[in-house]
Amino acid sequence: NGLLNVFDHSESAFVSAYRKHTTPEEFEIYVEYIAIPEMKGKIWIISDPMLATGNSMVAVYKALAKISKPSKIFIASAIATNEAILFIKKHFPKNTEIFVAAIDLELTAQSYIVPGLGDAGDLAYGVKI
Repeated sequence: NGLLNVFDHSESAFVSAYRKHTTPEEFEIYVEYIAIPEMKGKIWIISDPMLATGNSMVAVYKALAKISKPSKIFIASAIATNEAILFIKKHFPKNTEIFVAAIDLELTAQSYIVPGLGDAGDLAYGVKI
């Protein structure tokens, strides 16, 4: 609840996005579930603990953009790669700002950040079943 503790009068949304590997090195992003309040014309803060490739963040944005349009977007992440930042800048609107605490330089062949944090989604929400 880190961001919700800081922005304690904000509404919140939940979007479930995950990787589904087609091969050990290739994957697709699935946006499976979205629960949002009215978001049209509001400032969006989209957070993800780690931005490895940026594919999940772009998939989430595209899913949300089909439903509503923001006045401005902030992206917040603990760790990102330069690859992810460039990919996000390419696919998000110009009114987007990206905030990251650290940049890791290496991705594995499976597109995981090195050293990273492990699977942050599983650590935060439990293993996918």
